Formats: sequence, structure tokens, C-alpha cells
Amino acid sequence: MYDDFSSDYDRFVDWPGRLAAELPFIEHQLRAVGARRVLDAACGTGMHALALARRGYAAVGADLSPGMIARARANAAAAGVDVPFEVAGFGELNAQVGTGFDALLCLGNSLPHLLAPADLAAALADFAACLRPGGLVLIQNRNFDAVLSRGERWMEPQAHQEGNVEWLFLRFYDFESDGTLTFNLVTLRREGSGAWRQQVSTTRLWPLRRRELIAALSPAGLGEVTCWGDTQGASFDPVRSPNLVVTAQRTA
Repeated sequence: MYDDFSSDYDRFVDWPGRLAAELPFIEHQLRAVGARRVLDAACGTGMHALALARRGYAAVGADLSPGMIARARANAAAAGVDVPFEVAGFGELNAQVGTGFDALLCLGNSLPHLLAPADLAAALADFAACLRPGGLVLIQNRNFDAVLSRGERWMEPQAHQEGNVEWLFLRFYDFESDGTLTFNLVTLRREGSGAWRQQVSTTRLWPLRRRELIAALSPAGLGEVTCWGDTQGASFDPVRSPNLVVTAQRTA
């Protein structure tokens, strides 16, 4: 799905708006642990890593999708910013990207792509192995407590225009009988007043609740856990918060 979507991902995300909203909170958390070296896991097209590099951090990005990493490298070249980007998924970051990071970011609802508790445990242990003692993990997921309790199927549409070409992005869930979700992404594109063309991509998600994520942190060697409801630092409300944002630190 994400290789196919990599060419349109930067059209889908309003990066100026998103970075302006998120970076103050992220940098506050980084400063609290004296972070300089930062690993952005599941980095997508690399925009968070590039923004942090511009602010003086030694940032590295990794993603399982070769298409996303190709786009991240192109973004870095276009911006004239030196950030290494590597193809590496959860569970292989320590081996392929290295250790001793002061902080690791896992943003954009990436962890729920792991569909089993054993995979989540392996990913979190891998996160901890990438960090120095006391290093920070910052995770941003959707608030699936709210999604499941309210049956929230649809997400807000996104739109983008370049010249006479227009894109619309529609996202919705199918609730599966085994407790997972199918995440559907519909991309609509047209030129001028021509006919719309569509592409539908899907992937499976585990709707990771707060209690499930928190319970998995300590066995991975991650403690000092704090939860927020968004990347502006609002308190977490299981019914109303749009996101579940969690910070934890490597304990040994």
C-alpha cells in the first residue's frame, strides 16, 4: 500500500500545517531528555526528520517501504539537508540503523500495522535497543479506544491541487470479525474538468488500545510512561481525544 501511495503522500499531508502544530510538542519532549541524535522510525517521506535536522538535530529516518524511503531521499536532496534514510522495518532497526540514539519517534499511527502482540513486543524491544539508557520513545497512534467505542468508520477527507490537477483522499475502516480493521484509502484524481480516476488501497490494522500499548512497554524495558491526547500536549481522554500520544524512557 505505502509503496503505491508514496508518490502522493506529500500531497495528502499538509506538511506546513502539521509540522507547525506538532514540532513544538516534539521538541519540548526532546529537550527534556537532552536529545541530539533522533531516529524517526516509520518515517514515511521523511518530513519530520528533515524538519528536526534543520533545527540542529542529528536525525536518521527508517521505513519498511522502499517507495517511501526513495521519496524521503528525494525530499532531502531537494531541501539540501543531509539526513540518512534507510529501508528498515520494526524489529530490524537496531541491526540496520544502529544504537545509542537519544530519542526515537514513531508517528503517524504506524504501530497499529503490527497485527499480533508478539510483533508489538518485538518492535518495542527493538525501539529500546536503539536507545541509550534514559533515551526517549515518542509514539503517536489514533485513539482507538474512541474509534471502537463509537464505531468511527470515516476520517476527514483531504484535498490537494496543483495547477489544473486535483486530488481527493478518502479514508475509512471496515471492522473485521477478528477484531482487526481494514484501512481503506481511496485516491481520486482529475485534470481540469475531466473524469475522476480512482485508486483504492487497503491494509490491515490492529486497533491498539491504550491499555494494550501501556502493558507492552515495561516488558520491553521502557518506563516513565506519560500519555497525551494529541501532539499539542492535551490530556488523554479515551472518549474524545483524537490521538493517543505516549512517551516512555529506556530504563536500563
